[in-house]
Amino acid sequence: MPNKKRTVFFISDSTAITAETLGHSLLAQFDHVQFHQFTLPFVDSTDKAKEAITIIDEIAKITETKPIVFSTLVNAEIRQVIKNSNCIFFDSIDTFLTPLEKELGMPSSQMVGSYHKLKDNIYDVRMDAVNYALVHDDGITMKNFDTADVILVGVSRSGKTPTCVYLALQFGIFAANYPRTEENFVNKDRKDYAALTLFKKKLFGLTINPARLQKIRSERWPNSRYASLPQCQAEVGMAEALFIAEDIPYINVTMMSVEEIAAHILQFQKLQRRLFT
Repeated sequence: MPNKKRTVFFISDSTAITAETLGHSLLAQFDHVQFHQFTLPFVDSTDKAKEAITIIDEIAKITETKPIVFSTLVNAEIRQVIKNSNCIFFDSIDTFLTPLEKELGMPSSQMVGSYHKLKDNIYDVRMDAVNYALVHDDGITMKNFDTADVILVGVSRSGKTPTCVYLALQFGIFAANYPRTEENFVNKDRKDYAALTLFKKKLFGLTINPARLQKIRSERWPNSRYASLPQCQAEVGMAEALFIAEDIPYINVTMMSVEEIAAHILQFQKLQRRLFT
């Protein structure tokens, strides 16, 4: 029977985020294996590569199993050093870069970290989007809602804030969010409800399983009416009724990661990304 415990390394000459993303996507397909994970970023010299293989070889000796290595090392010489270690080596750069060089008829620049070297205007877009998400978090203000790409609505603790921040960081999307409380649902003629209807095409709803919502709320406000199951059931029911009555598109986020939520919003709202990083 295969070993149910394996050691995994994510190695890069930059942040190693890409190596982690690729590796996690593949490892997620093996849920019966326990992975011990290590990230080694900024391995940008042969000396650092030799330090890395010392660690890899030592773990291979202790566990009597070759560690799995996911690499996004751009420099061929440094890659070869790591390849010489006692490991199973998965090289995402060479796998795709060599065929791409052949197709384009030219060598790559092999510039370390070039993917993450954003131009000043791209950096500004990201920071502006993040600032927008923070200023327009949890209904702090409706000012400049007209410049929002999307306005998330839903009950408190349904994932609106992390989704807005993720949309800003990853895609430069200007995302605001507005919580719907029990009072909001009951008093539809309130000024804030009327204001939201002005931006109806920008609205997107998030709903959640009441039991899951109760658990989330109870972590911060245990034994409160706010965190009680009847209250959660009532608020979720009213929120979903509102979405249906007002024809507001919405998704159930109970089993979704923030990445999945963001992807659904981009697709449903047909939002144009400002960042592709």
